[in-house]
Amino acid sequence: MRTKYNRVLLKLSGESLMGHQGYGIDNERLGEYARQITEIARGGVQVAIVIGGGNIFRGLQGAAKGFDRVKGDQMGMLATVINSLALSSALEAAGQPAKVFTAINMFPIGEHYSKWKAIEALKQGQVAIIAGGTGNPFFTTDTGSALRGIEVEADVMLKGTRVDGIYTADPEKDPTATKFSEISYDEVYTRGLKVMDLTATALCKENKLPIVVFDMDTPGNLAKVIAGEPIGTLVY
Repeated sequence: MRTKYNRVLLKLSGESLMGHQGYGIDNERLGEYARQITEIARGGVQVAIVIGGGNIFRGLQGAAKGFDRVKGDQMGMLATVINSLALSSALEAAGQPAKVFTAINMFPIGEHYSKWKAIEALKQGQVAIIAGGTGNPFFTTDTGSALRGIEVEADVMLKGTRVDGIYTADPEKDPTATKFSEISYDEVYTRGLKVMDLTATALCKENKLPIVVFDMDTPGNLAKVIAGEPIGTLVY
């Protein structure tokens, strides 16, 4: 397998795991993601993964309904752990070893995260799934992804979404929106594009971690990104 990257941090949204259900985890979508991840891992790529929890619970939505913001965010962290366990199970069913790490100590559900343990797992050929965000309230899983990508010394953050890159506007709402093949962190900020939250974007910029935004829901796309095919948008 031809690869442009040796070690990647793959960010998956919780919403994408819903498939067409509208809530929870779609087994078909989960299995498809596991197949794509197994393909690149068997090709020699070291894969760390951070998954959101929006298919189960989102802290900000909870706060809007009257939840204490800190408790709401903690509930969101637990949602990411549920998704991470589901993905690790699907990967192991596909024959790909995986290990779940948690930002807060949740043994025996997952091993308490440390950079060195995660890198050790990656070097052993395991997929390292890092759950629980940063372990702190008021930070999104985008920021968690940026932080973990930098910590495990990934070559790139791959942000798998429902759309095939970054556009001048939301392509689902604006038919005239045009796609960027590449864009700088600063332009993302000045144009106010909703790629990731500002903390995550700033972290990636300061630590020179490039981001590729691509459509993960099309089977085979992950391998194409790994091979360096220009199917998404590069943020640099």
